[in-house]
Amino acid sequence: MTAFSPARRTHLLYLHGFRSSPRSAKAQRMARWVAAHRPDLVLASPQLPPSPLDAVALVNELVQDWPRDTMAIMGSSLGGFYATHLAERTGARTALINPAVDPARDLADYIGEQTCWQNPDEHFYFRPEFVGELRALEVGPLTHPDRVMAVIAKGDEVLDWEEMVGRYPGSEIRLLEGGDHALSDFDDHLEALTAFLGLSAKAS
Repeated sequence: MTAFSPARRTHLLYLHGFRSSPRSAKAQRMARWVAAHRPDLVLASPQLPPSPLDAVALVNELVQDWPRDTMAIMGSSLGGFYATHLAERTGARTALINPAVDPARDLADYIGEQTCWQNPDEHFYFRPEFVGELRALEVGPLTHPDRVMAVIAKGDEVLDWEEMVGRYPGSEIRLLEGGDHALSDFDDHLEALTAFLGLSAKAS
């Protein structure tokens, strides 16, 4: 028997990264996992607007009536930054995949027109004021770091793995020797992620 057995979750929020969408490989894989293993689970995987404040407002509206003790959050890259903000606000158990630590710094170089990874015909404009919005969403040390798990790849070609690890002291870190930013071997970590979140835990 493990030292901690999280309560069975009833709701899951998946937050995609910058220039991504609910059509990303990981978001789609989670949708298939839920359909196969937890069809009773309420899954939300919204298309996040370019404005960080609008994105968080949308997410807050989505989860405003969700039970805090049985909801879970998963976020990748920029979605991991949003998920960290939401984890601090809600106390929900949260899984992060190569989470952005300082997107205000990193995305300052991306001001201008951008395209969606899953469909290059979809365009959006990343405005200069969005950098300030990202700064406004930063949170300090987590109140409940034990409720957060991060899968971090040393082979991430976009983000600094040491900075990611350093951002989450006291959290469960699954540090990969290789890997990439997209976490192409996502399937290999699904069991650990879903177990940590309590998605597959037996009802108590």
